[in-house]
Amino acid sequence: MKNTDVTALGEILIDFTEAGVSPSGEALYERNPGGAPANVAVAVARLGGRSAFIGKVGSDPFGSFLRSTLERLGVDVSGMRVSPDAHTTLAFVSLAPGGEHSFSFCRNPGADTELRADELDLAALASTKILHVGSLSLTHESSRGATLEAIRSVRDAGGLISYDPNWRPSLWGDKLEALDRMRRLVPLADIVKVSEEELELLYGIRAETKADLDRGAKMILDAGPRLALITLGEQGTYWCCGGEGDLVPAFISDAIDTTGAGDAFVGALLYRLTRPEAIGNPFGRGYAAMDADVRFANATASVCVTRRGAIPAMPNLGEAMRVYGSA
Repeated sequence: MKNTDVTALGEILIDFTEAGVSPSGEALYERNPGGAPANVAVAVARLGGRSAFIGKVGSDPFGSFLRSTLERLGVDVSGMRVSPDAHTTLAFVSLAPGGEHSFSFCRNPGADTELRADELDLAALASTKILHVGSLSLTHESSRGATLEAIRSVRDAGGLISYDPNWRPSLWGDKLEALDRMRRLVPLADIVKVSEEELELLYGIRAETKADLDRGAKMILDAGPRLALITLGEQGTYWCCGGEGDLVPAFISDAIDTTGAGDAFVGALLYRLTRPEAIGNPFGRGYAAMDADVRFANATASVCVTRRGAIPAMPNLGEAMRVYGSA
């Protein structure tokens, strides 16, 4: 029996988000817990699913804060490890009007890159329904080896793999090497979510028409995954699975910070795919079921962007359902 709905593996960090200016006119930054895989684990837990996080933090106050935050929000942190040498990874987030964000990282190295394969709890991985990973754990050894070992372990145990490339150019030394490593994970995944920027980056397709979206999604599926998703911000999300697909409109919201929107979307979708009605056949329930799952994920993301931060912005099930039910 698989006891965990979703296990997320990868980076966990502090997002220092712009929060106004001091009396002397200097920028102020708000400490927020973040990191894309950690955001996904929290999103699942906030909706009522059983989630776990695997990653590494430093032996410092930031690391302790991140661990206690995930524990408080109901995420299993037994797979978290502590580096005695590297500091917890930090990111400084700048917000533009409309909530769009840019990142500057303190990660050379950060503790998240030091997770080793021999630190993984393979029994716990074997008991998860879905393992979610991103690409930032591929930037360095030893986290790259740990990511590949976790994927192998979950696949061997009959679990599913979810993958979000989550492109952050400043964390890669070489763009061509980055794209190669990012593409290599696609055939190992069952579910792949890309943004329109990542679709163009990885496959050279500009998402200008529905035909472009269909072509991009099919390129992803031809590599082996069973569900492809392309997020398009205010336009919504295009999905393709089992020969069917469609563009699901976004829910209108007043965005103030988009930092965790994609992770809220992924967490909500994985939550839906691990509900009892989906177990055993998550990709074969037909057009209506998949369309509803994506619509729910869009609704969850639309709540997230109305709040500051990533992890603090993740909605609970009631909040997501109120938006979802308004369609």
